[in-house]
Amino acid sequence: MGVNVSVVAIDAGNSKTDVALIGEDGTVLSSARGGGFQPPVVGVPAAVDVLAAALELAAAELPESTGPFGASAHVSACLANADLPVEEAELAEALEARGWGASVEVRNDTFAILRAGVDEPRGVAVVCGAGINCVGMTPDGRTARFPAIGRISGDWGGGSGLAEEALWFAARAEDGRGEPSELARALPGHFGLDSMYALIEALHRGGIPTARRHELTPVLFATAAGGDPVALALVERLAEEVVAMASVALGRLGLLAEEAPVLLGGSVLAARHPQLNDRITELLAARAPKAGVRVVSEPPVLGAALLGLDRTGAAPEVHRRLRAQYV
Repeated sequence: MGVNVSVVAIDAGNSKTDVALIGEDGTVLSSARGGGFQPPVVGVPAAVDVLAAALELAAAELPESTGPFGASAHVSACLANADLPVEEAELAEALEARGWGASVEVRNDTFAILRAGVDEPRGVAVVCGAGINCVGMTPDGRTARFPAIGRISGDWGGGSGLAEEALWFAARAEDGRGEPSELARALPGHFGLDSMYALIEALHRGGIPTARRHELTPVLFATAAGGDPVALALVERLAEEVVAMASVALGRLGLLAEEAPVLLGGSVLAARHPQLNDRITELLAARAPKAGVRVVSEPPVLGAALLGLDRTGAAPEVHRRLRAQYV
């Protein structure tokens, strides 16, 4: 007798896609990794093709006794670039057309990080990687979220934004328009250059690819750790932004005065810079005294799978069995 695939879990970021096929008892039957999911760059059909390629790899690893997963499985997809509910709906329609499951639910990929870090779908997650985002959820299905599509939606922060801010302050520090800062030496020094002027020229004329600007974010934190006031002020502002998002989300869900987890994810927060993460904990204690702050270490695809089990009504022991395989 074959083993049915209950959940097709997909966690797709800009740089990579992870998929897992989950059995009815919570067993991970197979998994695979694929390329990045970037519908704004390549279009929705081509982006979904990337997911299809990863699922084909996972399907090829299924035990021979396992039946096809399209007939009754639930597809739980947590996708980058699904920033608005209308985009989630459009992507869900595109996935439904592929016939990967009897039902499909698409969420922004930040929900996967949140669900991976909690034993029940309750709490708030703030993700700070290339950009910044925050979501919250409760077991009764309520959610809190932000558009998180850049400055036009009121966002500040993220690795890319921090690098741009550091460049701005460093340029003004060197030419005298701004406050002196060690950033004026540290940023060009990272690329082996001797001045901000040389770095500005290299970035402007393509000597240093735009894609490498993110390398300046760790330089900013190292400079802050050395006590530079300008760099420290940027780190302080990021801490305030993280806490603002988390506390607003907690408030929308009625969790400000309750014990609730606030999970931190993404490359900037996962790096555990003391000046940033300790300050977040300190500031949040004043806004939400009962909140528990921690960095998520579990893989987001686990969160996508758990969201799928939530949707299918799986028993608690099925959730526990699944989580145990990712410890």
